[in-house]
Amino acid sequence: MLIVLRDDRKIVPFFIVIYIMESILTLKIILENPTAGVDYGLQEGKDSDFNTIQTKRGNGKDLKFECSVRVKFNEGKNPVYLGPFAQGPSNDRFIYIDIGTCAGQIDSCWSRRLKIPLSGITMEMVQQVLSDPKQLIETIVPGSGKGGGPNCGTVKPFNGWKLKQNK
Repeated sequence: MLIVLRDDRKIVPFFIVIYIMESILTLKIILENPTAGVDYGLQEGKDSDFNTIQTKRGNGKDLKFECSVRVKFNEGKNPVYLGPFAQGPSNDRFIYIDIGTCAGQIDSCWSRRLKIPLSGITMEMVQQVLSDPKQLIETIVPGSGKGGGPNCGTVKPFNGWKLKQNK
């Protein structure tokens, strides 16, 4: 950014460098009561260039996933999430949980993805977590749909993200 200072004797140009600081944020996703016998995992990467990591099989207990995203704030002080787990357009990011064959379970009859929105994580929440390593940001989402099969599409109902103590 070029700024010109002017006084009565001369015009003096100088540059101001603006640094956009990024921080690393760890997110925890708890999948409540996922369908038994079905594999679930975090999607790392986009389009056809992705891997499913932290693959776990539904067994009647909640499944827990953790991932890190880079976060910076735009001029409107809204968070922008970056990195291999942040999917979608910059103003509407989300995380995918791959399910069944999408998670690498060849013999599954399910081939789905669950979309977990990153909306609702505020600048205040991010600042609190970054200043206190004992805190994290967590969401709890339903792992099964109405018919008992794996939940898929954009998670509904979505109760948002909450600050929690890291155990």
